[in-house]
This record gives sequence, structure tokens and C-alpha cells, in this order.
Amino acid sequence: MTDQLTEPTAAPAKKPGIAHRLYTGEISYDFVGHRKRWYVISGIVLLISIGALLFRGLNWGIEFTGGAEFSAPTTVTAATVDDVREAVAALGVAGDDLSVTTVGTDTVRVQTQQINSESNVTEVKAAIAQAVGAETDDVAYSLIGASWGQQISTQALIALVVFLVLVMILIWIYFREFKMSIAAIVALLHDLVVTVGVYALIGFSVTPATMIGVLTILGYSLYDTMVVFDRIRENTRDIAHSKHTYSFQANSALNQVLVRSLNTTVIGVLPVAALLFTGWFILGTGPLKDLGLALFVGMIAGAYSSIFIATPLLAQMRESDPDMQEHRERLARREARATEKAVRKPTKSVTVAVGDAAATPVDPATLGLVSAKDVQAGARQQPNRQSRSQRRK
Repeated sequence: MTDQLTEPTAAPAKKPGIAHRLYTGEISYDFVGHRKRWYVISGIVLLISIGALLFRGLNWGIEFTGGAEFSAPTTVTAATVDDVREAVAALGVAGDDLSVTTVGTDTVRVQTQQINSESNVTEVKAAIAQAVGAETDDVAYSLIGASWGQQISTQALIALVVFLVLVMILIWIYFREFKMSIAAIVALLHDLVVTVGVYALIGFSVTPATMIGVLTILGYSLYDTMVVFDRIRENTRDIAHSKHTYSFQANSALNQVLVRSLNTTVIGVLPVAALLFTGWFILGTGPLKDLGLALFVGMIAGAYSSIFIATPLLAQMRESDPDMQEHRERLARREARATEKAVRKPTKSVTVAVGDAAATPVDPATLGLVSAKDVQAGARQQPNRQSRSQRRK
């Protein structure tokens, strides 16, 4: 019995994934070419957000409108928040801005609208003490003035303006392209308006936690946009000697980093969604709810604006520059010459069949030849040749 050796069969080639195909340009979507469509969608969303701000307004928390805060020591359980909320709401003096949260595992905090009557304050303290099983004197009370919230709002606006100015200068210095700064800031303002508009539509309270979330999404939105812009800079480094326009190279860069942007967004949104779910459906109120909504909406809006707003806007502004117009005209002339050369008709040739009786007779004069009859009919002329003796002389 002889052993037979067989060559191992080669494994089938693995099909490249969608990320590789997008990076190499095998598949591509024209985001830049459909920019008018994205502008219309963004315009509608912005109109809805601005309309909500004008007609509904923001639901400012007691930190900005003023109110009262009570805190009581207790062993926090799953029913603590609901029990305290029901006890205080039954009095009818807390208003619609009643907020009940826990601080750690041993304190419950109640925030209400401003209570001017001392008797009402005593009633609220007694209700809280009864709900948590503590003494009335153990319930702490403090008054929150609206001036504190105004100071916070003013400082936040100042910080936002300074941040935007510094970001524009930094992007300009890093990319050496001022139009990238403009496109990035426009996308950033888009994210801010959409996030604040969602707060106005849903009616969530605007608290200091909300402002923290809004300021946080500024950095996230800029990061996503800078990733795309950095790739655009690489693709358009020698655009004057390229065979493609700026819009084509920008769109290619966007497709190359598309999967990375989507993965970053999904990874960032998932824990934020869990945070929002906990604050909204489990706790019902508190900073987790306010912070989670700002981050959730801002991250999604930031991913959208970096793809559908910042890059198409940048390509549109750069295409209007004189150097890009000249480059586009040069490419158009080159394409026109190539098209003209491709459609130019080739010179016709005549084929003569030798010995074929059915062949079409051809006039020798058209081929630059002399017929045999003319040669025979004419006198034969040959040059005179000298004799040998004469050539030897």
C-alpha cells in the first residue's frame, strides 16, 4: 500500500469588508454631490428647533428661576423617591417644578418652586420627615435665588463665545485653511441649536447638568469633524496636479472615514443611552436625565453634521475659489480633448482581392499604379549603357 500525497487546496480568497471597499474607492456614496438634499433636511430640523424655542421656550430649573430646596437624612430604598414625591405633591404648594432626587445612599433632596409662606415651608418639612421616618428638625431648608442662575447663564455664554473664537483660530492654524474653520463652526452651531430645540420640544428642565452636557458635546462634535477634515487635507495636498476636483477628493475622504465615524458614534451613544434610560425611566428626574439627553442628542447631531454639513459646505466654499475654478476648467478641457480623440473616425482602407473574379474592379490610378495594358502599349525605354571598353577608360 503506497501513501499518496495530495497538494493542499488553497483557501478561498476572503472578500474585503465594506470598510476596505469604502477606503479604496471600490464603493462610494456621493455625499458632496447631494449637498442640497442635506441642506434642506437640516433647514427643516433647524426651523422646528427655533420654532420650539420661540413658541414653547425652555423649561428652566429652579437654579435659574429660583426656588426652595429641602434635604433629609434617610436610608435610601427603591421606594424613597416615589414616597417623598407623593407626600410633597399632596400638599399642593410645591408647584409643577417638583424634583426629588437622592444624594448617595443616605440623603434625599427635594426641590420646589419658591415658597414664600413660612407655614408652607413647615408643612413641606413635616411631609418629608413623615415620608422618610425622620424628625422635622432634621429636614434642612435653603432658598435658591434666581440671581445665581443668571450668573451661571452669563458665564456659560461668555465661555461659549471664547471657546468658538479659540477653536476657529486653532483650526485655521492647524489646517492653514480658514474655510475649514467656518465649516466646522457652522456644523457646531447646528448641533447646539438642534440640542436646545429638543429640550424645548420635550420640556425637560434646563439645569446646570444640562449646560455641562451641552458644553461636552462641543468637543465631541469638533472631534468627529476634525477626523474628516484631516483626511480631506491628505487627499487634496497636491490637488493642482490631480485628475480629480476638490469635491471628488473631499467626498472620497468622507467615504474613507465613514465607518470609523459611525463606529465612534455608536460606541459613544450606547452608554449615554443607558444613562438617559436610567435617569428618565428609573429615577424619573435628576441630573442623570438632564445630562443624558444633552449628550444623546448632541452626539447624534454631531455625527450627522460632520458628514452631511461640514464636508459638503467646505467643498462648496473651496470650489468657488479662483484656483479651484481654474483647476476644474483645466480638467474639463482635458476631458474634452480625450472625448474628441475617442470619437475621431479612422482612415478608410481599400482591400483588393487577388485572383477573385467576384471582386470589385479597382481603378489602378486610385492606388497610384499603372495598368499592364498601358505598359505594353507604350514604347519601352531603357537607359543607354556604355560598352566595357568605354567604361574602362
